[in-house]
Amino acid sequence: MIFLPEAEIVRRELEREVVGRKIKDVTLNVAKVVARSGNRTVVAKALTGVKLDALVRVGTHLVFDLDSGQRLVIALAPSTSVRRNTGRDKEEPSTVVILAFTQGGHLRLIDNKNGVEMFLVDGDQPIEETVPEIGSAGMDPLAAPMAWTDFGRKVLGHDVKLKSLLTDNSIIVGLGDIYSDEILFEAGLRYDRLSGGLNTQELRRFYRSVVTVLNDAVKYRGTSIESSPWLDPHGEPGNYQDHLQVYGKHGQLSPRSRQPLVRTKYSSRWTYFCEQSQV
Repeated sequence: MIFLPEAEIVRRELEREVVGRKIKDVTLNVAKVVARSGNRTVVAKALTGVKLDALVRVGTHLVFDLDSGQRLVIALAPSTSVRRNTGRDKEEPSTVVILAFTQGGHLRLIDNKNGVEMFLVDGDQPIEETVPEIGSAGMDPLAAPMAWTDFGRKVLGHDVKLKSLLTDNSIIVGLGDIYSDEILFEAGLRYDRLSGGLNTQELRRFYRSVVTVLNDAVKYRGTSIESSPWLDPHGEPGNYQDHLQVYGKHGQLSPRSRQPLVRTKYSSRWTYFCEQSQV
């Protein structure tokens, strides 16, 4: 599944491999995916013959500058897979979009829940104004590093449980359960601590753990587990699952306290933590 580290991995791959290429043909298998820009015919016509000039990532949105003056936005969902294929490769089930290039094969979007969106916006307007969810998105620790003091002020500005803070896209974008649980273990903080009650030392640890976990997840090419499969654009799984300390490990000994890790239901989903070392 795609969260912030996986979206960054996709950006790096596509920036190297598809920026500068011209779109020869567009296949849109699911109308819902492009509904924000009208119908499939309109979108295909607008993209055919257009070159991808540049790419940036804004949260889990990929934003391409086009030589037509527009921007192409791909709003990745957790269920989305992004693939680089040759024209001869078999089309996988649940392929919703194929962009075929004049040179360099295909870019394909696969999504069995049709959660991904692809749409066009005016390139002359700030992206935060043309895509409302980008304008309202929270901190992106991978794209825009900040001082721990600025991070701390934002955290203290909310008085919510830390797991809720980490999974709220309006506060910190694109984390999900796996990275949230790993961040809280690394910081030594319980999932149900209130953010407004953290002291200075805890805020520093919290900030450091966010940065460390997310950068390590990118370094190890994302997280691929049975319940949350992830493959990079070339179909390769990540390796960060080999470095998880708590997620999915209930009953195993905590790396810190050497007592069994536990899990509990929080917001209808499992949360994994160490009762002894997370306070």
